[in-house]
Amino acid sequence: MKKFYRVLAYIKPYWGYASLNVLFNLLTIVFSLVSFSLLVPFLNLLFDPEKLVLAKPEFAFNTKALLDTLNYTISTIIVEKGQLQALVFICILLILSFFFRNLARFFAMFFMANVRIGAVKDIRNTIYNKILILPLSFYSKQRKGDIIARITTDVQEVEYSIMNYLEMIVRDPITILAYFAFMMSMSPQLTLFVLVLLPITGFLIGQIGKSLRKSSKVGQSRLAGMLSTIEETISGLRIIKAFNAIGYSDEKFQQQNSLFSKLMISIYRRRDLSSPLSEFLSSAVIVVVLWFGGQLVLSDSPAINAADFIAYILVFSQIIPPAKTFAQGFYSIQKGIASAERIFEILDADEVIVEKPDAIRIESFKDKIEYRNIRFRYDREEVIKGISMTVEKGKLIALVGESGGGKSTMVDLLPRFYDVTDGSILIDGIDLRDYHIDKLRGLMGIVTQESILFNDSVFNNIAFGKTDATMEQVIEAAKVANAHEFISQMEEGYLTNIGDRGLNLSGGQRQRLSIARAVLKNPPILILDEATSSLDTESERLVQDALAKVMSNRTSIVIAHRLSTIQHADEIVVIVKGEIVERGKHEELIARQGTYKKLFDLQSFS
Repeated sequence: MKKFYRVLAYIKPYWGYASLNVLFNLLTIVFSLVSFSLLVPFLNLLFDPEKLVLAKPEFAFNTKALLDTLNYTISTIIVEKGQLQALVFICILLILSFFFRNLARFFAMFFMANVRIGAVKDIRNTIYNKILILPLSFYSKQRKGDIIARITTDVQEVEYSIMNYLEMIVRDPITILAYFAFMMSMSPQLTLFVLVLLPITGFLIGQIGKSLRKSSKVGQSRLAGMLSTIEETISGLRIIKAFNAIGYSDEKFQQQNSLFSKLMISIYRRRDLSSPLSEFLSSAVIVVVLWFGGQLVLSDSPAINAADFIAYILVFSQIIPPAKTFAQGFYSIQKGIASAERIFEILDADEVIVEKPDAIRIESFKDKIEYRNIRFRYDREEVIKGISMTVEKGKLIALVGESGGGKSTMVDLLPRFYDVTDGSILIDGIDLRDYHIDKLRGLMGIVTQESILFNDSVFNNIAFGKTDATMEQVIEAAKVANAHEFISQMEEGYLTNIGDRGLNLSGGQRQRLSIARAVLKNPPILILDEATSSLDTESERLVQDALAKVMSNRTSIVIAHRLSTIQHADEIVVIVKGEIVERGKHEELIARQGTYKKLFDLQSFS
């Protein structure tokens, strides 16, 4: 139940609304008991009109005193005004008690909505914030569809299965206890008999839900797998069609859907069994109570009179709905806890990239970047093997080599997307891990091979992360990136929506928007990860021209497959299988007739 208590912790900010909910639920119980108390004198008026209470009872806070007071009041009205007036008086009191009971019930639900929806909102916010904080290594082991499922369907399940029953946790036990206290004051003997029966029925109902939680977790996992398949299908639809894999993909999804459906049928059958089973057992209990109570009424010395017994049965029947709701809630909460476990798997994931409490807030880059004998591994595979190099301020350093050699990992370590396994990276003589993460990343602009754009306007994509950017600043950045001309030709200019991942644009246009975004940020350190490798010749020329403008007077680290684009670099570093094998200027490396010369000759031949 630890996961259940963790979900309840999200209610704390809304304790005021929760308190009002409890208050109005208590008023609902009070007015319910008042309405049932009125039934006793009403029944006495119908069945035993001669039995009047003419002596005023002593005041006390218990059921007997309340009933005696009502009997005395009604008896007085009968003596003074007649039986019909007494009947009218009872009916008016009943209407008022039912009105205030339902009014209190409305306000209880009114305030509960703030608690339920507010808590779910906070859960979503917490998960999304955690998704933003978790390192990239976490997502290399997870399917996107599964993560999406946890923040959508799993949170919805928590809302439906747990939050909808929050009120039940407080209201129903109090209701049951209050009704039992009322019943005990009317007939202790009959109430003790009821207390023996109810735990037996509760035990029988509870046996059904033991496996529900486990099955629900499996069901949510299978649903997440389906969402992953859908996400991968939409992303890879071009390949699916090109390789005639429509039938294969369709069959794969149908198998997943079939397994999920069979499991959900099993879950729903168990959950739905709780309602008819609890209703049958409740009816059986009422029949047994009628038999036992009837004996008490018909005995030679009745322990309870007929009117009180009828009222007793009516009050007892009102215990059944909250008890039934409690049983249904038990199943739903078990199902919700399964989803909560999946949610907390994300919230409890190690952040890995941890910021020190006393982190230094770096405001500018002054001297140099130093990789000092760094090592890095993904799980068991070591991809960086003791590399040391220095990047002086204002210099352009190019990293080249075969794919998979560790070049991208080298630049990913700089903004702390990952942390080194061994060694250290220093900026201005201080380890990256000692800096404030946001301030560190604020020094860097990154342009990758795949342009990461968002389904938003051109303006918002260029100004991404810079909330105070003006239209003039965005236009200026676009001009530097050679993007202003094609943006101006769009139907709505800078307010044009570029579609999902910028698919309404060509590859070169997307890349120039990415460069404009980096220009607007105006970082002292620029990282270019194969920024032109996927472009055609014309687009590459425009992007290279834009990059040349951007890199002037900046410290730049460039990963390049096309060696012709980095011949002017201050230093070229050749990395093979996680180690530096050569370094120097273009002419020097060509003269050495080593690895760089082979790569250059291969591309020249191509």
